[in-house]
Amino acid sequence: MRDGVQAGLTSAEATTLWGAYINDSAIKYKFKHFLSKMEDIEIKPLMQHALDIANGNLKTLREILNKENYPIPYGFNTDHDVDISAPRLYSDVYVLNYLHNASQIALQGYSINLSFAVRADVYSYFNECITQLTKFLREVKELLLLKGLYIRSPYLPIPNNIEFIDNENFLTGFFGKKRPLVGPEITNLFANDQRNAFGVSTLIGFSQVAQSEEVVKYLFRGIGIAKKHCEVFGDILKQDDLPVPTSWDSEVTTSTTFTFSDKLMMFYTTSLNALSVGFYGMSMATSPRRDIGLHYIRLSAEIMSFAEDGAKIMIKNGWLEKPQMAPNRKELAFKDFE
Repeated sequence: MRDGVQAGLTSAEATTLWGAYINDSAIKYKFKHFLSKMEDIEIKPLMQHALDIANGNLKTLREILNKENYPIPYGFNTDHDVDISAPRLYSDVYVLNYLHNASQIALQGYSINLSFAVRADVYSYFNECITQLTKFLREVKELLLLKGLYIRSPYLPIPNNIEFIDNENFLTGFFGKKRPLVGPEITNLFANDQRNAFGVSTLIGFSQVAQSEEVVKYLFRGIGIAKKHCEVFGDILKQDDLPVPTSWDSEVTTSTTFTFSDKLMMFYTTSLNALSVGFYGMSMATSPRRDIGLHYIRLSAEIMSFAEDGAKIMIKNGWLEKPQMAPNRKELAFKDFE
């Protein structure tokens, strides 16, 4: 700030605020349905807290954007995106695990957004998001542990001493004997398997209540892809006699009543696609064994193809909101000559 004048929003700040608003507006409606069907008296306060956080975030985001005369994203701002009176679609166990997964993902996203923030109000907003979400995530983990539902990643034996890699065979994996998995590879394989397993149950529920045949077919394609990715990651873990995460398919009810709009479910599905590509890229960067890296490249390409088809469905139905764009200088220059 200079002479009392605050700097405008940078492209990074405007983009992260815009994306955060759309995400929280979507989460709000999903949480409203979850809360209306919640029976577990221990999970219900956490669900209410999560909804309160989303509503508080939306209020602050509107204040920052209005101050800059930035148009508020349309996002999801109508009760037509959810039917709170619809029968339960997912169990309370699923919802608690959803809060855990969603909080982990959001925490990573807020950390990135904070690193881009320059203006004091934007920095303060994302810093506060991290602070409240860190506390909330701990509460979710404690309840999962209390209920015996927390799925821990595999344990490794404590090494006797420090060692250095002295052979390039450490990197191989296509031919011959493969070395055992190292910690970062195990961590990412287990986490990616777990996320895909959770994605399967999410898309199963979505497919049961989708209204458009085109959307149903797309969701079923996503279920098949996620199951295949679980098999790939699970097989690699099993080769080293390591445990594989469980599935949540049994936590989906048989309801086929309209619950969420096709627009909302497609938004979540395409968001999961983008997250998966990001997680796979990070996993590939920390997996020295070449065969594992090749798996991530192949699976990422499959997700990107699936994501593109999802974007086409959203564009066709007018569901994809356009983010901020740089001005087309050529178009502006030739405006009077075309």
